Amino acid sequence: MEDNIWAMLPEDLLHEILARVPPFLIFRLRSVCKRWNSLLQDSSFLKFHSSVPSHGPCVLSFCKNSVIPQCSVYSLPLKTWYRMCFTFLPHWAIWLIGSSGGLVCFSGCEGPTFYILVCNPLTQTWRKLPCMHFNQQRQLIMVVDRSDQSFKVIATNDICSDKSFPTEIYDSKEDRWSVHQRMPASNLCSSKMAYCDSRLYFETLSPLGLMMYRLDINCWEHIPAKFPRSLLDGYLVAGTQKRLFLVGRIGLYSTLQSIKIWELDHAKILWVEISRMPPKYFRSLLRLSAERFECFGLDNLICFTSYNQGKGLLFDVDKKIWSWIGGSAFQSYNNQACFYEPRFDASIY
Repeated sequence: MEDNIWAMLPEDLLHEILARVPPFLIFRLRSVCKRWNSLLQDSSFLKFHSSVPSHGPCVLSFCKNSVIPQCSVYSLPLKTWYRMCFTFLPHWAIWLIGSSGGLVCFSGCEGPTFYILVCNPLTQTWRKLPCMHFNQQRQLIMVVDRSDQSFKVIATNDICSDKSFPTEIYDSKEDRWSVHQRMPASNLCSSKMAYCDSRLYFETLSPLGLMMYRLDINCWEHIPAKFPRSLLDGYLVAGTQKRLFLVGRIGLYSTLQSIKIWELDHAKILWVEISRMPPKYFRSLLRLSAERFECFGLDNLICFTSYNQGKGLLFDVDKKIWSWIGGSAFQSYNNQACFYEPRFDASIY
């Protein structure tokens, strides 16, 4: 461990070692010397970083109660919370849209104008996207294609009313929005969307089932998948490949309520129950029958949050394991959260 030995370490070997260090610890190492401080701009380091296995999923919790945004990231592999600085973002970036492939998407209004931005929290870089053709506050989702280091942002209906707008898609490779088919008239159950296998899904009451947008042909389709009986509130969650989950609370009476998880059988167009939240977790997550909960997913992980209780609960669909997320980063009533994969090589262009 002598200093002179590490000082003579070949550059490529040093980069290969540091590329395997958890991303949140790199910031501490950057203060070691000027050489390490310039890591994030070094193409050789970024090349090694992109070739090693991902750090693993994290849960990002964002809140903007005041002028200074508060953000914490929980590393599932390390089981530790880390503070992240988001003061590099403009003041209008207050709504967390989501995260994909190391990038995080925000939106907000500056005066009468609606804006969308994409950022990499690790490198603290961001850029504002061009305005949409129909520039209203819309239902948005971002997806990253790591194979060619590009991303897309999909905008559907107006989030504040029943107005219908043409579907718009921003492609980072072209740096412009393209206009496509409107979503057919429907009564949406929720503004939550799920994206998997190049398809975007919404829950609808009329027509009953799902509305699906296919990005390969830029067309909307209706899937007549009836919802399970006694479903009170439901969320669509995307799994790996074509897996699509429905997470919802069931039971008309508080003593009989529970949360179940179903998976869509694409061939039979049928929701199949795959798991049920154990009563002890349900009672601890939602102590009152009217309490609101949120959930979001990544691959085959589903995270539940209850802001009244300030807790996060994680479910591994494959392993059938339930576990609590420690800490108190969910205690704010206007807290926003999503899964996040930290990557230095995620490009905002």
